[in-house]
Amino acid sequence: MDGVLDEPLTKTLGPATAKVMAENLDLRTVGDLLHHYPRRYEERGQLTRLAELPLDEHVTVVAQVADARVLTFNGGRGRRLEVTITDGSGRLQLVFFGRGVHRPQQDLLPGSRAMFAGRVSVFNRRLQLAHPAYERLDADSGEGAVSAFAGRLIPIYPACKGLESWKIAKAVDAVLPHADEAVDPLPATLRDGRGLVPLPQALLKIHRPGTRADVAAARQRLKWDEAFVLQTALARRRHADAQLPAAARRPVPGGLLDAFDARLPFTLTEGQRKVSAEVFGDLATEHPMHRLLQGEVGSGKTLVALRAMLAVVDAGGQAAMLAPTEVLAQQHHRSVVEMMGDLAEGGMLGGAERATKVVLLTGSMGAAPRRRALLDLATGEAGIVIGTHALIEDKVQFHDLGLVVVDEQHRFGVEQRDALRGKGRQPPHLLVMTATPIPRTVAMTVFGDLETSVLDQLPAGRSPIASHVVPAADKPHFLARAWERVREEVETGHQAYVVCPRIGDDLDTSAEARRTSPEDEAEKRPPLAVLDVAGQLTAGPLKGLRVEVLHGRMPPDDKDAVMRRFAAGEADVLVATTVVEVGVNVPNATAMVIMDADRFGVSQLHQLRGRVGRGSAPGLCLLVTEMPEASPARARLGAVAATLDGFELSRIDLEQRREGDVLGQAQSGVRSSLRVLAVIEDEEVIAAAREEAVAVVAADPELAGLPELRTALDALLDKDREQYLDKG
Repeated sequence: MDGVLDEPLTKTLGPATAKVMAENLDLRTVGDLLHHYPRRYEERGQLTRLAELPLDEHVTVVAQVADARVLTFNGGRGRRLEVTITDGSGRLQLVFFGRGVHRPQQDLLPGSRAMFAGRVSVFNRRLQLAHPAYERLDADSGEGAVSAFAGRLIPIYPACKGLESWKIAKAVDAVLPHADEAVDPLPATLRDGRGLVPLPQALLKIHRPGTRADVAAARQRLKWDEAFVLQTALARRRHADAQLPAAARRPVPGGLLDAFDARLPFTLTEGQRKVSAEVFGDLATEHPMHRLLQGEVGSGKTLVALRAMLAVVDAGGQAAMLAPTEVLAQQHHRSVVEMMGDLAEGGMLGGAERATKVVLLTGSMGAAPRRRALLDLATGEAGIVIGTHALIEDKVQFHDLGLVVVDEQHRFGVEQRDALRGKGRQPPHLLVMTATPIPRTVAMTVFGDLETSVLDQLPAGRSPIASHVVPAADKPHFLARAWERVREEVETGHQAYVVCPRIGDDLDTSAEARRTSPEDEAEKRPPLAVLDVAGQLTAGPLKGLRVEVLHGRMPPDDKDAVMRRFAAGEADVLVATTVVEVGVNVPNATAMVIMDADRFGVSQLHQLRGRVGRGSAPGLCLLVTEMPEASPARARLGAVAATLDGFELSRIDLEQRREGDVLGQAQSGVRSSLRVLAVIEDEEVIAAAREEAVAVVAADPELAGLPELRTALDALLDKDREQYLDKG
């Protein structure tokens, strides 16, 4: 968008308001503010009912003053104004103190109506708003004005401290005249064919609707904008990728892959065979593969990836596997070397004749092993390298990089993937693995530039995991029983994990780490920490067992040593943070107790749980929480306990979070561009927009005939986001 919509808000609103908007809401230009849509609309007759106020949230209510009285305390020196307001459904107390008493005392007379905004808190077991901002609704207006005013929809904007919803509404009034200049990105044929209103009209209707139908028409139109522009960007990305050259890598009969397959102690599952065929098909083409491999924890993704890597080595190339953490890189390296046996000992005495070298490269390696690894990569001696971000540094040169496997994509910055892609003579093939099940629409939106394969059956011999919620506050004896269960598992020769949200030693009680949910605020208890819990367990319920700790701030060598001991069965119980979430494979560990389970997200709990039941003995996962029975957090834990289906859980997870987090900060580091599109509910819009976008791009890849769409792409995918998609 250009011209007026790019003007900074300081010009229109003045520096003070503009500063608050920029700092708290990330709104900087006229266009930004036009796209800051109301979260909901109140009809003046019926507002957030006072009977249903959520605790600890910022609310806007319209109500009538029932009574107001000034109380004095401190021997008459202190004054407090208490105002009771009512809306017919309930009553709410407002309090003003000190000097703040004078104006409200004059304004808020019994019988007057006003809009109030503030955080709902509890005082003496009653809900109240302390020092709410308010705006009177009945002052200085003639009869006609009042009734017109009463019939309108009041837009309630996402607000912040210092900027109440109605102040934002006034600011929007100042910029709304510029809505006419908004450039409409949808091709006219598409707009007419789908019966969508023009963009300037949609902006007017969403901010100042006359009726609920106006809101619906505006939202539908704006959803289409977002879905269509995003899908166009992805379609162009796929189109451009299809034009890129890549070396075809076809497996060679009698090579490393055949030798490896011949010694596999089990047969591949149907799913693994199907996905392998898709991957090999992509590798055999002259355009870079871009494939997303989704599979539940333990569905054998690593095996599929390893076979692809071996095929590339057979074809004369090298393969790199990128892991998000050192612990994981070391683990992948260990398991790949174990799976390959002497096939991983290329160039060494005793190596098989088809063997290659498998090297590890991480940031904390010593200088000498690092030099050796770099040399093996540059000469091509090492066919497979497994590492962390260290692989991406400038010093790392490949002989001929043919395939990049990225583990757990959502933890990976885009720049890193791009840098790694630049290491090949031609763009290498890319295989992305994730254990987080991603619903179809999200895959179409977030990973829309990748083809998707799903591994959905678990290998034979995997055991089911029983999950239970342990309500420690309501039923403390349940917690005692949980520790007994852990002892029983250890007595039968198994091992257990205890997972905690925090490390301890309180380096992370910064304000950032304390930004917790309202439910936590209500408890005012910091999350349980590994170091404290380990101490309590060794002294108490798990006395006499071998308990070790593992967390992210330990030096890499110590972490590795602890994991090795645990894997070797030299420790009974591992008390850890979520470092065990990905990739830790100890088949003998059968039980997991997750402390303060309500502090973890649904998919995270599902990932953690996947660490037990990896062997032939059944797994047990206990979700310990102090949340009350009726809380949303308990409902969430109940859902995790009730199903092992990751796709079902990821839907629940998404419905509970804002969509913005789905494409979220972790994905792109850029503010999500989705404002009205709800990834789960708007499946039809997204699918339809994808079809339209594919057709538009196929007919006109450069969008030469659609300058408005090009402009919108530049605006929506401001450079960062375009790059993010580019690098996906």
